[in-house]
Amino acid sequence: MEQPSSTCAHASLLKIDENAVAHGNSLRILAPIPFTRWKKIGDQLSMLANASAWWLGDWLVYGETRYPERYKQAVRETALDYQTLRNYAWISRKIDKSRRRVTLSFQHHAEVASLPEEEQEEWLDRAEKFRWSRNLLRQYLRVHRQTSGAAGDGRPAKGVVIQVSVPTSEEERWLEAARKMDRPLDEWMITILSRVADALLRGKHEITVEPM
Repeated sequence: MEQPSSTCAHASLLKIDENAVAHGNSLRILAPIPFTRWKKIGDQLSMLANASAWWLGDWLVYGETRYPERYKQAVRETALDYQTLRNYAWISRKIDKSRRRVTLSFQHHAEVASLPEEEQEEWLDRAEKFRWSRNLLRQYLRVHRQTSGAAGDGRPAKGVVIQVSVPTSEEERWLEAARKMDRPLDEWMITILSRVADALLRGKHEITVEPM
């Protein structure tokens, strides 16, 4: 069990739990705690870490507007990386507070910040509904850009686009299966269909799809 020194006690920044106190460079657990409370502390810290990126971004946006001639110097005098703050501010400026999802991380929002507002809404809705990770959202967006007309350098995207109509229930099942394998839906479908095609072309009548 840790006992806080008098110096640390005065320097405490945030009381996370009755037995957990956050300082500028440490988290002190002052007494044994059960697993459920330990996990709750982690959930709180994760929420604070995510929220702090928004707070810092909004803080800088306000400074740019309210103190245009002085905010840069004020930011440079903080202990925070200037370029990181600039990124936070850009994302905060691009994504209005009304479009921010509490259930998604700041990094999720960073992935869609360059999109028009309507597309931001669309992709954030999908990520929230299907509980996509940030990496999975990034993969979906990359495939979307590749198949929507450009390869990223002005050239037409390569490949063939095949459209199919399926019941919503099937789409949701497929999306969930793809999410469990951490794959974009189209990539997952291509992999599964390619394996089935290979098996059929080799003359197999019973087809088993191995996990990826």
